[in-house]
Amino acid sequence: MSKNISKKTLQDLEFSTVLQHVAAYCISSLGKENVFEIQPIHNKKLLFKELHLVDEYLSSFESENRVPNHGFDNITESVKRLAIENSFIETDAFLKIATTSLTVNELIKFFKKFKEQFPTFFELSQQIEFTTFVDDEIKKIIDISGEVKNNASPALKQIRKDINHVRGKIGASFSSALSKAIAAGYLDDIKETVVDNQRVLAVSAMHRKKVAGSLLGSSKSGNIVYIAPQATLSYAREYQNLIYDEKQEIVKILRELSATIRPLVSLLEEYVSFLIHIDVVGAKAKYAHEMNAILPIISKEKKIYFKNAYHPVLWRKNKEQKLETISQTITLNEQQQIIVISGPNAGGKSITLKTIGLLQIMLQSGILIPVDERSQTYIFDTILTDIGDNQSIENQLSTYSYRLKNMRYFLRKCNENTLFLIDEFGTGSDPELGGALAEIFLEEFYHKKAFGIITTHYSNLKVLANELENVTNANMQFDERSLEPLYKLFVGQAGSSFTFEVAQKNGIPFSLINKAKKRVETEKVRLDKTISKLQKERNRLQKNSDNLEKQKSKEQEHLDNLQEKEQRIQNKLAGFQELYDQNQKMLSLGRKTNELLNKYFQTNNKKELNLNFNKWVADEKVKYIKKNPVKPKTKAQKQKAKVAVKKQQEVIKKVEKEVLEKVVEVRKEKKIEAAKIAKAKSEYVYKLNDRVRIIDSNSVGTIDKIDKKSVTINYGIFTTKTSVDKLELVEKAK
Repeated sequence: MSKNISKKTLQDLEFSTVLQHVAAYCISSLGKENVFEIQPIHNKKLLFKELHLVDEYLSSFESENRVPNHGFDNITESVKRLAIENSFIETDAFLKIATTSLTVNELIKFFKKFKEQFPTFFELSQQIEFTTFVDDEIKKIIDISGEVKNNASPALKQIRKDINHVRGKIGASFSSALSKAIAAGYLDDIKETVVDNQRVLAVSAMHRKKVAGSLLGSSKSGNIVYIAPQATLSYAREYQNLIYDEKQEIVKILRELSATIRPLVSLLEEYVSFLIHIDVVGAKAKYAHEMNAILPIISKEKKIYFKNAYHPVLWRKNKEQKLETISQTITLNEQQQIIVISGPNAGGKSITLKTIGLLQIMLQSGILIPVDERSQTYIFDTILTDIGDNQSIENQLSTYSYRLKNMRYFLRKCNENTLFLIDEFGTGSDPELGGALAEIFLEEFYHKKAFGIITTHYSNLKVLANELENVTNANMQFDERSLEPLYKLFVGQAGSSFTFEVAQKNGIPFSLINKAKKRVETEKVRLDKTISKLQKERNRLQKNSDNLEKQKSKEQEHLDNLQEKEQRIQNKLAGFQELYDQNQKMLSLGRKTNELLNKYFQTNNKKELNLNFNKWVADEKVKYIKKNPVKPKTKAQKQKAKVAVKKQQEVIKKVEKEVLEKVVEVRKEKKIEAAKIAKAKSEYVYKLNDRVRIIDSNSVGTIDKIDKKSVTINYGIFTTKTSVDKLELVEKAK
């Protein structure tokens, strides 16, 4: 976490709610746990790496090369147990480890194959060792169903062979005893059943002493007793001993497998960390995809330009309720260092403040943000907030002394790499005294060159914002007729609080409002009224501006469509031209072949046909080689080609030198000739009916009238006047 971004700032900006939304997209419990631990990243190199990972994952949604499945089981406890000397883990745990290893190896191969599309993922995956050893060793011993394979050891193979043999003997001996008991009429109608995983005879109680064996139970009525035949008991004991031996051998095999895998415990831990990281990155990308979020330009120059920015939490809430969320566009730079937002309550001031802060925190935590692609921002060392919700109980409990302590913390931490956000600046004390102190704080932040946004109702802060060079007033737009908020930020002018208007709308008697107005200083009422009028005028201008912007957008869209159509037509023409050229070539070849055949049919001279055909093929080959020169393959050919190129270059240089010498001579001659022509032209006296043209023009006309240095030229359809020095003689009058 950035050392200068406190937990309080994250709480003020509801960052935990964003993490809850991101966590919902995780595919593993470990990924979800990791999401809730996300904090702003202090190291810029790590931050940019994380942002590019999320951006690459997001881009894969629009690509054929989607990131492969990276789901995994939680093998953390199994890996910890595996690390203990002489320990072992169960077969299902080994299978989960094998699957995890296979998943990581598949991802490493994928990112290597598509490293052009996923350069940051490729770099990340190259830090993980690629090995199939874990997967291979586990699958040698354990099959896909989780059973240890027969050939895992010779001893296990023999034990299982013996088990099958004894099972056969048990079955045969029981069948024999069953047949005898049936023949003797000792059994009940059900004949046999299973008790404690063992086949038993269902003997009528009256005949129990006539059947040799072990009594294992009886029915509820007592009419039937369950007897294991004596013949099967000895085999059953042998069977139980073999089952025990099998279990012991399996434990031994699993211990050996654990010892084989144990040296790779640290690699398995890296695998888990790698998959957790990809799960978190994937969740961030899916969250960004839901909101149409992007990675804005991160500028080295200190500035924020968020165009059409949304508050993510508000956007999701409004989407569930099918309401529109108004986007905001806001700029902070060296010329607009601090913005003071004013206006009525419930107009959206706090949301605008939180939007900027939350988006900046999200970006500095490696999460993409819902803004226009032309947006850009800067990475701040410190982000400070003092935000209270007017509708929450917590705000009622806040004290002025607490806010002062917060301001003291601000003053200590504030510097040129700070972004500060303060809601209801200066409140909590006497308006005049609190307002005066707020002015001093604002000036201090300004002189420390910190960037910030504050919201306030204090007129003195609005006035101060006008006086300080790089501090700007702004307001939340308000419909002065319906007295409904428009939730749109307008930068450049302070906002009216519409205190009396809102009171009137809410049913406060007009007589009481008039009394209140009389008790307020006349200048303040006039200022508020002036601001209100200016807002009304600005709203009208804003509507006109919006209409023009929409019209411009439609025209641009139409132009883009026309350009797209033109490009498609050009592509088709290029295709037709290529097809035409190929057809012409085939026709030419056909004509030549037809000509040779006709000549042969007339003369019946094969020798001449072969000679002409070979000559034609040789000519075509020369043409082809000129267009497609053969690349030298052997060392000798390459050396020969180099020598030939060198000679060719020498010849070209020699020719160039000769040409340049001749060009210089020609230029001299042309210069002399041009001077003569220019002299002749300047000395020429234009006469009526001379055919002339204006210099740099193609149209030729006839001189109709000469008046000192100006002439009138007749072009047939129209005439024009110009000066003599702009004329050029084409043909003298006859």
